[in-house]
Amino acid sequence: MAHQLRPVGLDFVETAPVRLVFGRGTKAAPETVFRALAEDVAGWSRWMTGVRSARPTEGGREVRLQGGVRLTETVIASTAPEVYAYRVDTANVPGARAWLEEWHLVPYGTGTRVRMTFALDGTAPFRAVCRLAAPGMGRAIREGIRTLDAGL
Repeated sequence: MAHQLRPVGLDFVETAPVRLVFGRGTKAAPETVFRALAEDVAGWSRWMTGVRSARPTEGGREVRLQGGVRLTETVIASTAPEVYAYRVDTANVPGARAWLEEWHLVPYGTGTRVRMTFALDGTAPFRAVCRLAAPGMGRAIREGIRTLDAGL
């Protein structure tokens, strides 16, 4: 059953009790990567491992992940072509209390350096599981960015 998470602002990316940061370079320009993140929400399932479906909503998105995880999100920053961030408002993840994801795009040669940050808070078991899952999450994010880049 989904439950309401604490609303957080963009500053949470720096203050969250758990911060998981992953990155990878792309050949695509920041503007191209930004459009894929912000404008092709339904396309996320084609390139991001674990995303079963994503659909835009008024001001946000509804996302279903592998394993039955369901999230509703609100976009809190959409500053082309540098930052795309969203807060999870409801989740069916036990122990989650606050959750923000930020994509930061920086020109890198003729491509883009993509940095993705998970900012999380929750019960002690939730925080521990997030830390333990970090290596797998990192592989999934890097592979997703690689797949996205290949399709751009």
